[in-house]
Amino acid sequence: MPAQIPRVPIWPAKMHGGKVKQQRMKWITLMFALGAILFLGACHKKAAPPPPPPPPPPPAPTASLTANPNTIEKGQSTTLSWETSNATDVSIDGVGAVQATGSQQVAPADSTTYTLTAKGAGGTQTATARVTVTAPPPPPPPPPSPTDEELFAQNVHDIYFDYDKSDIRADQQGTLQADIDFLKQHPNIHFTVEGHCDERGSTEYNLGLGDNRANSVKSTLVQGGVSAENIKTISYGKEKPFCTESNETCWQQNRRGHFVYQK
Repeated sequence: MPAQIPRVPIWPAKMHGGKVKQQRMKWITLMFALGAILFLGACHKKAAPPPPPPPPPPPAPTASLTANPNTIEKGQSTTLSWETSNATDVSIDGVGAVQATGSQQVAPADSTTYTLTAKGAGGTQTATARVTVTAPPPPPPPPPSPTDEELFAQNVHDIYFDYDKSDIRADQQGTLQADIDFLKQHPNIHFTVEGHCDERGSTEYNLGLGDNRANSVKSTLVQGGVSAENIKTISYGKEKPFCTESNETCWQQNRRGHFVYQK
């Protein structure tokens, strides 16, 4: 038969009551001490450090673009101005690569929207500026050409006579030649030469003198090359004075061959 191993009780069944209690206290103390050691060991175990935070993303580019003035006439220029940040590559459509900040004159032929593109590690940013090109105002119309009547009044001058005379005075030759030159350049103009006199002398005498003066002017014009068909003559004598005072200054103004445009 196999040998029997005697069983040793954890707590002696028949141990004196005081000793049993003492053994139990030792056992509880031992378990408490063991638990404290395990707890303290766990508390002193170092926690793993947290992972480092990820690096911040690179800043996004910024961009602005303006045109001054933003409305121009065709053929004029305007100034583009721009500012960017956080960009390594900056360009403007129609201009090309530019510095990060700057300005440049442009002269678009037509209305144009300029687009600036700024690129960097943080992305891409764009900005636009609109330039409106207008047609220049039409030139003012030329002034209307003067009429023949206006030209006649500006260029044909009266011829003055001495008292009781009908021949052309020497000092009137230049004026009459200028009249001839103009009338030859405008052969379509028809006119009347009026013969006038001062107030001295009879009405009949002055009518005859006025007629002589008008015909003297006409004769010189025709000799100078002006068509006789363009010229009429009439005498008013002293009936239509230009000046009504009775002195030589006034009388001199009345002794003349006066040109009148025929409409």
